[in-house]
Amino acid sequence: MKINTTKQKLLRGELAFGYSAKLGSPVAAELLSHSGVDFVMLDGQHGAWGPDSLVAGLAAICAGPATPFVRVLSNQFHLIGQTLDAGALGIVIPMVDTVAEARAAARACRYPPKGTRSFGWGRALAYGNDYTDWSDEQLFVAVQIESAPAVENAEAILATPGVDGCMVGPQDLALSLGFHPREIPTRDEHARALERIVQACHNTGKIPGIDIGAPDTVAQRVAQGFRCIWMGNDARFVANSAVMGVKDVKRGA
Repeated sequence: MKINTTKQKLLRGELAFGYSAKLGSPVAAELLSHSGVDFVMLDGQHGAWGPDSLVAGLAAICAGPATPFVRVLSNQFHLIGQTLDAGALGIVIPMVDTVAEARAAARACRYPPKGTRSFGWGRALAYGNDYTDWSDEQLFVAVQIESAPAVENAEAILATPGVDGCMVGPQDLALSLGFHPREIPTRDEHARALERIVQACHNTGKIPGIDIGAPDTVAQRVAQGFRCIWMGNDARFVANSAVMGVKDVKRGA
């Protein structure tokens, strides 16, 4: 049996932190797994992962101690099943705006009778022949709340059986509310939307999560009640470090 240590921490009321991997590089994903975070998420929505590299990326994460997460491209039954069969222990489904969409996502993730997932597995066999006995329990399913309609429906979405929590997409939420993401710090309606999502999680006993883009706002989001936090990605780390390196050289020249 493979224990999803990230999910167990969250169920105990603890915080869990992770990074996203967007570059499509298994080596980068492996390095992130050894960084000390609880989980690493391969970003299949905004990242450069294809079917083959995704499998290699999951294996690379498992070479370190982090829990392997994947954000799928969209809420599609076969895509979700294929991703789980490859060994994802956490899955993030983007753009879930309604209860019907949440129900479809949750059911695609669990075997009958809890869901409709097809019985079978690929790389997940690396977890042992008993994989199908415990995968329903250990899998962490997060739906993305990232639109004004999703905020309106948040409590009903999160009350859906099989949904373990959410990942807020602050930037898309801002766009849905009618303003550019750079305005988030000054927009009270965005802060109120986040409060409503956290309260919906509390009311339903689910895990509130958020993608904050960089570690410097972790304390702020924890204070707001978020417990599962995506705090940056490999592409941004590389780009920012490269830019800062050039700036440091030029300042010293």
